[in-house]
Order: sequence, then structure tokens, then C-alpha cells
Amino acid sequence: MIFERDSWQEIFATMKKNKLRTFLTAFGVFWGIFMLVIMLGSGSGLRHGVLKEFQGSATNSFFVWAQTTTKAYKGMKPGRDYNFKNADTKVLEQLEELDVVSPQNQLGGYNGGNNVTRGVKTGNFQVMGEFPSITMVENMRLREGRFINPIDITEKRKVCVIGPRVAEVLFTAAEKVVGDYIKINGVNFRVIGILIPQGSGQQYREQEQKIHIPFSTFQNAFNYGDIVGWFSITSKKEVPASVAEEKVIRLLKERHKVSPEDKQGVGHWNTEVQFNKMNGLFKGIEWLVWFVGAGTLAAGVIGVSNIMLIVVRERTKEIGVKRALGATPFHVTAQIMIESLFLTSVSGLLGLLAGMGSIRLINGLIEDDPTSMFQNPTVDLYVVLGALTILLVSGALAGLIPARKANAISPVEALRYE
Repeated sequence: MIFERDSWQEIFATMKKNKLRTFLTAFGVFWGIFMLVIMLGSGSGLRHGVLKEFQGSATNSFFVWAQTTTKAYKGMKPGRDYNFKNADTKVLEQLEELDVVSPQNQLGGYNGGNNVTRGVKTGNFQVMGEFPSITMVENMRLREGRFINPIDITEKRKVCVIGPRVAEVLFTAAEKVVGDYIKINGVNFRVIGILIPQGSGQQYREQEQKIHIPFSTFQNAFNYGDIVGWFSITSKKEVPASVAEEKVIRLLKERHKVSPEDKQGVGHWNTEVQFNKMNGLFKGIEWLVWFVGAGTLAAGVIGVSNIMLIVVRERTKEIGVKRALGATPFHVTAQIMIESLFLTSVSGLLGLLAGMGSIRLINGLIEDDPTSMFQNPTVDLYVVLGALTILLVSGALAGLIPARKANAISPVEALRYE
């Protein structure tokens, strides 16, 4: 039946006779598949862009910093400011749940910018005091040179590692950066390395213009004494970061006489928790996209089914003649379902190809922009296979009801139909 030339001539003749109706019916299925692919691709692009920000930090990491207290405790009034100290580092390093404890400072405080000069050139950049262990918390890759090492810490060397934006502002393209000097708050630092920014969006832009110097040098050069701005910490693999974070906060509150009930006394950010939240959010978005896309596709398929019912009604006398001449119910059913499958599959495949092509086009337009929060929109193979399966099943279902209706017509009644 499927390979009979007469059957296909009949199908094409019917479609040609009702061009507008055929086009509008096919467009409904085309649009359903097209929108499903576009929405899934857009959702994956947003997911990749947001989760890429987490590539800059270990997913089992968390960060804690001192904040103004809000509750009285052990004779201390609320509204008290305090600072973490170098001694806190040694205590935290004794906790068996922790893998890396890396103290950090930032000149001018969080997001603070500072004038950095080289000759007559000036730029406003973030200056960080760090230990070599920060590379185990934050993903750092070098374009040139090296990162801070333990000897730099011990000898309090005036060296720095800079982001590419710093090099771009303070040096010309022809100048050698590594080995030269820049001046931070009047203090000369020798450049020992240039980083490659990681992540995307805001994180990428921040890494572009950061300057990293040894933690001990930072405290000494900028009169920070033994103050620690915050701790960047990773838990051991077998320990959830949230469990380790809770223990760290409890210990630091005890050491600095902060009430255990004071939820504002110690600031904290848990990458693992945020990562899991984002993953859960995007899984929900993916299910929503499938629901909406499937609904749109279902509307198109219902349209095909309705049109096939009209076709059956228009061809009632023709079906009666076929039945009178000996056509079996299977032959009539196959004729209707093949026409439905053909219309649904062709329009759906065109929608699928158009959607995939649009996603590739969008990907080509944004792939060179690492600062974008929309990265690498893709549609997985299982989605394509799933869409094709939906097409075939939908086409069969769209033709099934009209086919059964066609078979319900008796040859005598069909021949009398006007």
C-alpha cells in the first residue's frame, strides 16, 4: 500500500486541490516542532551561560566574611564591627571536614577599585591579596608567566599576577608585560603572570581586571596588620559543603563572640547550594518548555486530525466506490493514515530542521562573546530523536480517528452521499 503509485498520486492530488488548507495545516505542525526546538535550545543556552559562572569556582566551595553583629552577646552590644584574623586561619585548617582554607583580602573592600599606574597610564582595578591555594578554590589559568608561590608569601615579595584587561590598559601590544613593573597605591610590583579569565558574564569581566598579589605582601604594604577580609574554603569530597560551612560559621562565631542566633553576624555564600538550586531551576524550566512545546505541537496535530475528518467527509462517495469494488477496511485505513503521516512528518521535519538551523545561527553569532550570559545553545540528540518519535506517533494518531470514521461508512450509504 505504501509503495503504490496510485495511492501517492491520490494524496498529492488532494493536497494540490486544497493548497491553502494543506499549507495552514502543515504550518501548525511545523510551528509546534520549531518552537519546541527553539525553546529547548534557548533554555540550554541560558543554562550553559549561568552554570558557566560556576566554572570559576569549585562546586564544593564556600566563602565566609565578618559582618556587623545584630544581637547582644556575652556583654557585647549589637552593631559591633569586627575582623577575622590570621590566627583564625590556623584554627580552621585543623577542621577535618575542610580541604582548602585560603584567606583573602581586597584593597578598598568588596568590589573596591584602586588606581594602578604605569608611567602616565592609569587604570582602576581590583587588587587582591591571596595565597597560592586560591587556585584550588577558583579556576585560574595562565596565559603567560606563573602564579603566586609559597616563597612569594614567605619573603613577602612585591610581585603580582594580572588580568588581560590590566595588561591592555597599562601596556602597549608591543611591550613585554611579564617582568615589568606597575604601581599600586605608590608601591611598585613586578608582574610575574597574566591570567586567562574563566566563567562568563560578571565573573568573566571581574577576572579580566583583577590584580593578585601575595597575601603577606598585601597586609604589609597596605597596613592591614593581621586582618583577613574573608575565607575561601573547600570541603573534602566526602563532606557536603553545607555541613562544613555550618561548622566553620559556628567556630568563627564562638571565636569572635558573635551570638549563635545572630544570622547576620557572619556573611557566607555556598557555591554548592547555589549550583544545586540553579540545576533544579533549569530542570524545571526544561520540563515547562516540554509541556508548552508539546501543547503547541498537539494543537497542530489536532488540526491535522480535523482536516483529515473533512477530507474523509469530502471523499465519502469515493470511499464508498472503493469499498463496493472490494477495498478492505485495512486499505481504507492505510490510505487515510499514510496521508496524515506524510503531512505531519514532512511539516514536522521541516520545523525540526528550521529550529536546528536557527539554533546554529544564534550559536555562531554569540560564540565569541565570553561575557554573555547566553552560551552555546544546543539541542541534544535525545531531543531530536524524541521529537521525531512524537512526529510519527502524532501523525498516526491524527489519522486514526478519521480512518475509523471512514471505515464506519457502509458502501451503500456512501454511494448515496451527496
